[in-house]
Amino acid sequence: MSSSQPSTSSLNGIQAELRERWQALGGQERRALLLAAAVAGLFLFWILALQPAWRTINKAPDTLNRLDTQLQDMRGLAQESQELRGVSPVSTTQAIASLQSATDRLGNQGRISIQADRATLTLSNVSPDALKDWLSEARSAARARPMEAQLNRSNAGYSGTILLVFGGAP
Repeated sequence: MSSSQPSTSSLNGIQAELRERWQALGGQERRALLLAAAVAGLFLFWILALQPAWRTINKAPDTLNRLDTQLQDMRGLAQESQELRGVSPVSTTQAIASLQSATDRLGNQGRISIQADRATLTLSNVSPDALKDWLSEARSAARARPMEAQLNRSNAGYSGTILLVFGGAP
């Protein structure tokens, strides 16, 4: 037996001493100590068991709503992806015309460069909504897919380049 563990006889001695002190207390003192122990026990039960569960229950509706919204967004994207797979391809000439038309709406904030079946869009402080609209049009009208993007966001908008492929390119 190691010296750091109390021996059975010393535990028995402590128990006997506590029993003597308990017997020496008056009736009111005993009730007060029992009440204090009960309050401390209830407090510990609340802190360790009930409060975390209560917090989880209170947060559950918000979490479920957020997750439901994300699920609906994902389902919408999956549906859009399925629809785009079923759409017939456009000719390279039509794709280029669509990309140039979409880029013209960006004004001096966007410039497109076409090389074979690839296009590089260079952006300068384009708003997030304008970029989203441009990408949607590039995807639906030109059937172009972004392959690489190097964008920086500032207070003025997005700047950088986006490489797209169209036609039968992988």
